[in-house]
Amino acid sequence: MIRVTIYRTSRHEYTGFDMSGHAEYDDPGKDIVCAAVSALVINAVNSIERFTDDETSCVSDEESGEISFRFSQVPSHDASLLLDSMIFGLEEIEENSEYESYIDIIFKEV
Repeated sequence: MIRVTIYRTSRHEYTGFDMSGHAEYDDPGKDIVCAAVSALVINAVNSIERFTDDETSCVSDEESGEISFRFSQVPSHDASLLLDSMIFGLEEIEENSEYESYIDIIFKEV
């Protein structure tokens, strides 16, 4: 199962997220759930880096499927919007009855 933990403050300001695991929906190379989640997450990270001036850190391990992404400060409006878009896509996958057992999205207040 893929676990995505979104970290945000009590004011709903994002501080970052962690993603770990593999969906195991299908064999490697055929796993559409893992591919969809990876595309959403990697696109969000790359978009925040390219289209905003926010300072971030990102550590990833392709083998384990782990990504740890953090904002250095309160994210800009644009960075928050890009993260909202990623979360929306992930929630759409999680809400699909065929895929819900392969992804778990957790929100943690920090």
